[in-house]
Amino acid sequence: MVMGTGSDVGKSLVIAGLCRAYARRGLKVAPFKAQNMSNNAAVTADGGEIGRAQALQARAAKTALHTDMNPVLLKPETDIDAQVVVAGKVLGRYSASAYQDLKPSLRAAVVESLDRLSENRDLILIEGAGCGAERYLRPQDISNMGLAEAADLPVLLLGDESRGGVTASAIGHHRLWTPSERARVAGVLVNKFRGDPAVFAPAAKDIEAETGWQVLGLIRWSEAVRALPPEDSLALEKRAATGAGLVVAVPQIPRISNFDDLDPLAAEPGVEVRWIRPGTPFPAETDVVLLPGSKNTRAALDALRREGWGIDILAHHRRGGRLVGVCAGFQMLGKTVRDPDGIEGPSGETPGLGLLDIATTIGPEKRLVDIDAPDAISGTRITGYEMHMGKTEGPGLARPWLMLDGRPEGAVSPDGRVMGGYLHGLFSADGFRSHWISEMGGNASTHRYEDAVEAALDAFAEELEQDLDLDALLGLTR
Repeated sequence: MVMGTGSDVGKSLVIAGLCRAYARRGLKVAPFKAQNMSNNAAVTADGGEIGRAQALQARAAKTALHTDMNPVLLKPETDIDAQVVVAGKVLGRYSASAYQDLKPSLRAAVVESLDRLSENRDLILIEGAGCGAERYLRPQDISNMGLAEAADLPVLLLGDESRGGVTASAIGHHRLWTPSERARVAGVLVNKFRGDPAVFAPAAKDIEAETGWQVLGLIRWSEAVRALPPEDSLALEKRAATGAGLVVAVPQIPRISNFDDLDPLAAEPGVEVRWIRPGTPFPAETDVVLLPGSKNTRAALDALRREGWGIDILAHHRRGGRLVGVCAGFQMLGKTVRDPDGIEGPSGETPGLGLLDIATTIGPEKRLVDIDAPDAISGTRITGYEMHMGKTEGPGLARPWLMLDGRPEGAVSPDGRVMGGYLHGLFSADGFRSHWISEMGGNASTHRYEDAVEAALDAFAEELEQDLDLDALLGLTR
């Protein structure tokens, strides 16, 4: 298990890099995270869903996605409520306090998933969740030391040198953990290190003297991982505008989900993806407004209006601008979004932007489907996935955005400037992305997104081979 000194210290990407490094050695590797809190999810081969971080790790390990890789997924819908997904299926909506009461009952299922995943595998790389030493969470813990002790796991503690405080974090963890928990720690890894390793040597000595844990390696600051999708929406705060040409503005709505849909566009040299933060208007030079997915569509609509973005969007359309909606963004472009049963929040109905002649009703059934099909409208092959709980109807569907193996998907306005659908990940398909950029008036490149992700995984794995003694780490496993 790789356990972090905090959130966003790089656990997910380090696990992905290790998965690829050991897979390149010919080992059968699989990732595992007992509990993930994220609105970024992927559809698995067994018809469920897991966090996209585990999907990337499985890709790095060159193995098929399975719900056992992430048996518990929390998808926040409000500040205190989350949809709880167990074994890939929705269990229900729980408040934070109710979920704490539920967690102990999930421990057996978590261990069973880990046991199944371990069959016919040479190595399982397990990611902890958040900070591993929060005492107030320990009694109900199923993803850090609670899992390590239940499954008898050795632990590597990962700190982030770019944040500072690695020495204090490691020593603090040692003091907060019990003797049996301390004994599980096989060593410390320091992530995102820049500079001369000799400068860190006194800190490594302090950590070893105070804890008895050896610093097993400094993982250099990696440029390769910039091409890999981040898991946490915290990463959106760090994304600066890049590129030039076609300007795609994306409002940073509440409970944003599957925001890695935009990564292939951001990687295009002729496209500039701008994340519009609350309190910031849409730039006048915007060519396309793209509404992303959200775990709470009606709350996202409320936010659009509260921020004044709803006015900006309608003005953008009146000036001849284009709009695209993906999943919840597609729902928001319609006339109404109804949630009669309170699936995503309080029951009720919220007016949409009214730019597509459709209406959506949120229901209890979640559609999880992988897509790999030719699109008759664009003349390209599209890969992606559907993951939504709403049912959309209306005359606007008679003008579909896509036609996948004869099945209509999404809608386009009569003027052709507003479009959307439920398909996540469609911009990863190089052919469709190039077609779409050209249709929007931009200049498409020959960039091959999926090849770039594979190259980044290989490059990061090679860096880890140089920075760490992977034979020694493998020797720590049980």
